[in-house]
Amino acid sequence: QVQLVESGGGLVQPGGSLRLSCAASGIAFSKYAMGWYRQAPGKQRELVAGITSAGSTNYADSVKGRFTISRDNAKNTAYLQMNSLKPEDTAVYYCYSKSAVRITWGQGTQVTVSS
Repeated sequence: QVQLVESGGGLVQPGGSLRLSCAASGIAFSKYAMGWYRQAPGKQRELVAGITSAGSTNYADSVKGRFTISRDNAKNTAYLQMNSLKPEDTAVYYCYSKSAVRITWGQGTQVTVSS
């Protein structure tokens, strides 16, 4: 059974940093693309960042230069380093794993950017 467990969310002041982690089990992690979506209240879920099995990355324009996605295949874990956080980054962040035939979601972790 595929399971994704996110951690690292919380409350941070504007300009601060957080690092989200997504620990995967039940999949051949190194063969899966990984990534993060987020959903703010009243808004649609949007892609934040993704990383392929080969390590190629893509980002939403709104987070380029501030967020960095990475993966550690030895630990079956993906990371999202978030710097220079803004109030508009406040959302529930969802990790996903993706293969050609399946996408799996984590339970989500709340990130709140507020003074």
